[in-house]
Amino acid sequence: MTTRQNTNERAIVITALRHALPYLRIFKNKVFVIKAGGDAFLTQESTRALLEQIGILHQVGIRVVLVHGGGPQSTALAQRLGLPTQMVEGRRVTDAETLEVSTMVLNGEINTRIVAACRALSIPAIGLSGVDGGLIKAAKRPPVQVAGRTVDYGYVGDILGIDTSILLKQLDNDLVPIVSPLSADDHGTLLNINADTVAAMIACELKAEKFVMATGTPGILDRLDDPRSLISYIDRAGLRRLREEGKISGGMLPKAAAIERALSGGVPRVHVISYAQADSLLLEVFTNEGTGTLVVNDTKALRPEEQAS
Repeated sequence: MTTRQNTNERAIVITALRHALPYLRIFKNKVFVIKAGGDAFLTQESTRALLEQIGILHQVGIRVVLVHGGGPQSTALAQRLGLPTQMVEGRRVTDAETLEVSTMVLNGEINTRIVAACRALSIPAIGLSGVDGGLIKAAKRPPVQVAGRTVDYGYVGDILGIDTSILLKQLDNDLVPIVSPLSADDHGTLLNINADTVAAMIACELKAEKFVMATGTPGILDRLDDPRSLISYIDRAGLRRLREEGKISGGMLPKAAAIERALSGGVPRVHVISYAQADSLLLEVFTNEGTGTLVVNDTKALRPEEQAS
């Protein structure tokens, strides 16, 4: 390596640190809730890439809670077992057999593998589910009307409350909680809950500074099949308009609902990013430009530099 290359690399490092310093000061000791779908953990490489970034956030003093899903893995296991998969508006219908699949995948496979990967990266993580310590208080969802027909989601839960003391004890002990969205009712019946919903509720109850959704798309798109139509920032009114225009559908519907729930519950900033883009989480947190979509209650309240990005 030449002296000029050495000098250039050092200058880049120093510049990056200077740009990140204001954010480090603002976010130190703040809570970030990060939700990543099961597709982020399909390979060791993608798992490690996301967790390395979470490890950096933890090291600089940000208190991180990671909530994970497991949709692709659950669907794949159900197919191997010859079980049908039924989705209604992006939410999984869970009968008794599907519940067994979800339990095996979410708690038995993904949660454990994430914690193991954290161990390899020296991230002090602890695996939890909504069942543990009564973290998530839930009740079985009654049949509901969807698009003019009655849908029974089966063993799917509606959240009644979050016991934040369970998570705060882990955070106070400098641990990173890795949360599976399974829970149970007061009779001990296991219930499957949408991970986006769980993450949004946790973000509200912990008064999180940020709620970050790591997805398989670059962010929220104006045209569903065109990654180049990425929307840099949007507010709740704009989000509702996209839904009314049919630009939010399928698996994005529960995500949009979770975003609105987080914002209405007091979370000031929601970010939708791609887990597949290199260092997307760090770029979203520590730069004005970011990489995905920033969602706020009202874009008029954005700082000028955020609007410029």
